[in-house]
Amino acid sequence: MPTIDRDMTPDPPNNQELPLAAGTFTLFLCALFGANAVAIKISLSGLGVFTTAALRFSLASITLFLWAMATGRPLRLKKGQARKLFMVAILFTAQLGLFYLGLSKTSASRGTLMINLQPFFVLILAHFFIPGDEITRKKVLGLVMGFSGMALVFLGKGEVTPDVQIGDLIILSTAFLWALNTVYTKRIIGAFPPFQIVLFPMALSVPCFFLCGYFLDPEMITSVDTDVLLSLLYQGLVTASFGFVAWNAMLKKYGAVSLHSFIFVMPVAGVLLGGLVLGETITLEIALALVLITSGIVVVNLKSRRYSPIFPQRGV
Repeated sequence: MPTIDRDMTPDPPNNQELPLAAGTFTLFLCALFGANAVAIKISLSGLGVFTTAALRFSLASITLFLWAMATGRPLRLKKGQARKLFMVAILFTAQLGLFYLGLSKTSASRGTLMINLQPFFVLILAHFFIPGDEITRKKVLGLVMGFSGMALVFLGKGEVTPDVQIGDLIILSTAFLWALNTVYTKRIIGAFPPFQIVLFPMALSVPCFFLCGYFLDPEMITSVDTDVLLSLLYQGLVTASFGFVAWNAMLKKYGAVSLHSFIFVMPVAGVLLGGLVLGETITLEIALALVLITSGIVVVNLKSRRYSPIFPQRGV
């Protein structure tokens, strides 16, 4: 009978609820991530789509590596871990590459709403792959509200061009890839220090983004001013370094669906900052979609009596 490598056996998924302090910190992280779409739009004014991603994650990878060295974090991988991290890297690279491409075509406000359909995809995937996260009637109501908000974004009139709608669809596919990455990460994260599952996939994505920038960006760099530099520093140091490690540390300790219940802060922050910082028009459709999507996320994770699952989990 084959033996099991105890070092490689992941901890069982943890789905405990967040205490007040952890919930407050998660709200703060979500606000930082919500502002990221605005920072990306600013950086795209002077840098190519994939060049921006390459520079952001180069900066973040170097920062995380130096921090790991300074604090004595283990960089060496155990047997079997590289394969898992390579899968995360594939999802990460596809997810972020499409997100940057989508934001180059649509507004920060619309892109923020589309990417924040991710919790609903997580909810569906978690039912099949994470024990204890079953689909209930309450969650179905939240799903209906969230995807109704998505429909409003797509059906909105005004300044919506075919190119903008293509950007919306690209970011919608990004939300699904993000959900896949989240669920897969939750399944394996017990076998890793949280920073490893951020650093290695991020570092592997950098040469891919530079190659895409060289071949696919019309111009890799058009102009660099203070706003572009500050937005790049925000993406690389605040969200991609501190934010990603902090998020995965929280993901390791708490449940995927419980943690992502706080993502309702992201669309609120992104839409408001898109209007305030970038001067984007917040139409009636965008406002209603924001209400539906954020309300749907809240409904899904509302603390109330336990609802019986509509489709009981089997063999998760």
